[in-house]
Amino acid sequence: MVKTVYLGLGSNVGDRHGWLEEALRRLDAPGLRITRVSSVYETEPVDYREQAWFLNAVAEAQTALFPRMLLRRVLEVERAMGRRRLVPKGPRTIDIDILLYGRAVIEAGDLTVPHPRMHERRFVLEPLLELMPDGVHPALRQPLAVLLAKLDGQAVRRTPVALRSPAGDTKPVPA
Repeated sequence: MVKTVYLGLGSNVGDRHGWLEEALRRLDAPGLRITRVSSVYETEPVDYREQAWFLNAVAEAQTALFPRMLLRRVLEVERAMGRRRLVPKGPRTIDIDILLYGRAVIEAGDLTVPHPRMHERRFVLEPLLELMPDGVHPALRQPLAVLLAKLDGQAVRRTPVALRSPAGDTKPVPA
């Protein structure tokens, strides 16, 4: 059965834009098809603040992969792209999070979906709302727009730069 999933992507090292595009290219492989990509946002670090700002985006994908298989794919792409977890929440070439897996709520050791902190992150909610403006958080059962309205701070600004999705679409989702 094919599921719609949403993946959060972020980078704050080197060619941040290039890392995001490369991650999309690598993710788009048998079993996972990237269908849409949000605008790119430049965002201040949230937890570990002594680091460069991030570029963030959200990708919508269709997948036949089960949740753990999807997690393995994501971790494999991060590793292949040089992701090293030396400092918790620290600088990274690429960070890929499974935000949503259909409407499923999953708590299984190293895998929690929806992402456990997505409702606290403006850099996740703003691009996610571009792709699903009427979206509802499956666990909290609240509209994503309401969750975003509750957030204070967290500087996030939409950039004019678009990501090329593996399908070749370079246009961001209209605001």
